[in-house]
Amino acid sequence: MAIVLRLDRVMADRKVSLKELSEKVGVANVNLSKIKTGKVSAIRFSTLNAICDALDCQPGDILEFRPDKEESEST
Repeated sequence: MAIVLRLDRVMADRKVSLKELSEKVGVANVNLSKIKTGKVSAIRFSTLNAICDALDCQPGDILEFRPDKEESEST
């Protein structure tokens, strides 16, 4: 997938635990863990907004675009 989630890096930079972020954002630990490990195919804007608010960051700090090798080689 071309979109890479960097929530783990932002959380580490801010020294915020999964439990603490879960409480601030109002999202279950299990769901935040899936976002943190990149095991999701979608994220609600409301969740992204709450995460950015809690971590004082921009969406671009959490989401990164990396072109797939196959796509970049064919163009």
